Amino acid sequence: MTRPPSQMHVAVLMGGLSSEREVSLSSGEGCAKALETAGYRVTRVDAGRDLAQVLTRLKPDVAFNALHGEWGEDGCVQGVLETLAIPYTHSGVLSSALAMDKDKSKAVLRAAGVIVPGGGLFDRHAVAAGHVIAPPYVVKPNAEGSSVGVYLVREGEAPVAAVGEPGWTYGDQVMVEPFIAGKELAVTVLGEKSGPRALTITDITPTKGFYDYEAKYAPGGSRHVLPAELPPAVFEKALRQAELAHAAMGCRGVSRSDFRYDDVKDDLVLLEVNTQPGMTPTSLVPEQAAYVGMDYPNLVRWMVEDASCPR
Repeated sequence: MTRPPSQMHVAVLMGGLSSEREVSLSSGEGCAKALETAGYRVTRVDAGRDLAQVLTRLKPDVAFNALHGEWGEDGCVQGVLETLAIPYTHSGVLSSALAMDKDKSKAVLRAAGVIVPGGGLFDRHAVAAGHVIAPPYVVKPNAEGSSVGVYLVREGEAPVAAVGEPGWTYGDQVMVEPFIAGKELAVTVLGEKSGPRALTITDITPTKGFYDYEAKYAPGGSRHVLPAELPPAVFEKALRQAELAHAAMGCRGVSRSDFRYDDVKDDLVLLEVNTQPGMTPTSLVPEQAAYVGMDYPNLVRWMVEDASCPR
């Protein structure tokens, strides 16, 4: 989509129905303001079950997908946009659905040569009743993002009772993976026409605990060091692994790969690929783009110009 911004109407899809609604509202508002700064005509759409009817009425030139989590990030909204033939940002139906399923995405990544954690899916009641793998390990929903419902079980600690309770709403199977000590790293990738391009690497240190929902989105929740201070060979490996993951998953537009690096054992492991990375004031993607010389308005403009249908 290469028309001048003044001639384009962009619908920013935000909010949505998932547990990450508040993060999406923040991402969407930031993107909407940046698009207005770049000269686009913008309509903010709090995406609900009537999304198809709303977009049919609005007839936007592009849908900017700022949704996070279930329904907005898992291929469902992408399917609506494909049906309506509206060009949209970020990844398409298949790669979005694949990336949201941690178990299936790990299988694809492993087959492509990306190093991923061990572990697997387990019945949530079994995980609540006892240690299904030796501690330390991480328990997380198979299809959520933003560290929603994530627990770290250290050596000597009891199993996670919460995943077996009636109030658990994240599915009957949960992902259990060995905890990898060391650094939390993130790499933004732009899916350019010449191929995926990794921008840089951020080393993330939570101000307390581990990198959970609060550490990701609360002001001061974490400290970001970019570029990450890593051995040159490890730095280069993380960039190439992120690009490989973007391609293997069929991602489009912007993606973000999250890694753990054990600097004692020299082990670099990719945890997951995010097809709808956050665009809030504390988010990693805008920060990395700014580091390589792409400010927020130019970043979202690039995303709009990259929009297409089908994806």
